Amino acid sequence: MRSFRGLCLAAGNCLRLGEREVFPSLRLSRKGDLKMMKGFCTKPQENSKAQSQTSEVYKSRVPLHKPTPWEKKIMIWSGRFKREDEIPETISFEMLDAAKNRVRVKVSYIMIALTLLGCAFMVFQGKQAAKRHETLTSLNLEKKARLRKEAEEALESKTE
Repeated sequence: MRSFRGLCLAAGNCLRLGEREVFPSLRLSRKGDLKMMKGFCTKPQENSKAQSQTSEVYKSRVPLHKPTPWEKKIMIWSGRFKREDEIPETISFEMLDAAKNRVRVKVSYIMIALTLLGCAFMVFQGKQAAKRHETLTSLNLEKKARLRKEAEEALESKTE
């Protein structure tokens, strides 16, 4: 009995492997009908017509979004509208995304400019400090000398 069951399992596995190698583009779908892979479709014509009709309906209707006060400010900052009165009650997601991207680019330009100004200011401050001979090594040496002097004074006050 055992050998017969093993023989049946082995035969089933061999058939499955053979199907994969001989007909790789045919697969059984969940409903049981055959489906072609690799870009070919064997669906009946009725389903494709129904899908095309529903896709036409969705193409004609663009989903709209009621903007929040923050999104209205973004639309104004992006330059899309001049005032809040001009913004319609509903806008498309594409318009909102374009406005957000434009504001994002403006903010990045502002941050680049502020970074460059900060770098220039730090270079200017460093040159001014170098003219006054204020280097890190001299400041550290002065600090260490001051700490030694305070430690010696504290030691002398304890001994007295």
